[in-house]
Amino acid sequence: MQLPRFDPEAFGRWSESIARYMGTAKFIVYMTVVIAAWFAWNTLAPEKLRFDPYTFTFLTLILSLQASYAAPLILLAQNRQADRDRLAMEEDRRRAAMQKADTEFLAREIAALRIALGEVATRDFLRSELSRLADELDEAALRREKRARME
Repeated sequence: MQLPRFDPEAFGRWSESIARYMGTAKFIVYMTVVIAAWFAWNTLAPEKLRFDPYTFTFLTLILSLQASYAAPLILLAQNRQADRDRLAMEEDRRRAAMQKADTEFLAREIAALRIALGEVATRDFLRSELSRLADELDEAALRREKRARME
């Protein structure tokens, strides 16, 4: 005899949807209404129409059955969420390592540019040098004029 095959991914998605629904206020309200109706019917209805007498054995059985299925479904959904979280964390760690490497590379490039710029003449340096050269040329021209007058 061979057991039926099922898609674990589809079953996992189904269990997550059930676990998600069981964690809503809507589920709690519906469950409360069903239990209240069960109590009311089995305490207030004529004795011949009651299907679960005072000790509510059948209700206890139904709730136990629901809990015995709900717990593993919730655990399965939590395990799937933990797997997704682990994958997301690994991806975040990989991206952080790449960003760190990129940042270190850019820091080295900026340092190299600063060193290179230290050896490059700036606009102010060029102005001062040109101004100094112009002054020297003016002085040289004045000396030539003086020599030319003296001769």
